[in-house]
Amino acid sequence: MTDTSTKHSAEQELDRWRDYIRSVLGREPRGLRGIAAWNPSGQPAVIRVASVVANKPFPTTFWLIDPDLNLRIDRLEAGGAIARLQAQVDADPELQAKMMHDHEQHKRLREQFLSDEERQFLTANGMISALEERGIGGIADNDRIRCLHTWYAAHLVRPNTIGCLTDELFSQTR
Repeated sequence: MTDTSTKHSAEQELDRWRDYIRSVLGREPRGLRGIAAWNPSGQPAVIRVASVVANKPFPTTFWLIDPDLNLRIDRLEAGGAIARLQAQVDADPELQAKMMHDHEQHKRLREQFLSDEERQFLTANGMISALEERGIGGIADNDRIRCLHTWYAAHLVRPNTIGCLTDELFSQTR
């Protein structure tokens, strides 16, 4: 299959799911570029968005849209999971190092999706650092968790430390 036919096929797949994505989000998706992960029912679970949205850097590459996962994560966060996981990370240099590695891996992955036009625009306008310096979910403070949704969206695309810890929390709450 050629790159052109692969691109065309991906666009067709995205078009096929656009109404579903819109209905799950409750709005028109901004900067939608692709479907990055699927749920077990075969529906989009994570979408990939552009690195530039409305002429501004948008470092949140992956967006969790699966309603069931979002609800489960909402409940974890409401129950204090971020504070508990953050305390666990703060007490464990190995977890801290793994998080840093996850952010670096994510930056490299995001870089692969950055178009030449986006890179040129961000560079010309002095905004490229918003992507180069920010990790998963646009997090600038790489040792903070901030949001389980962004970590888990990235985890479904490429496993990461906080996503694995979230999986453990899921297994405890079934």
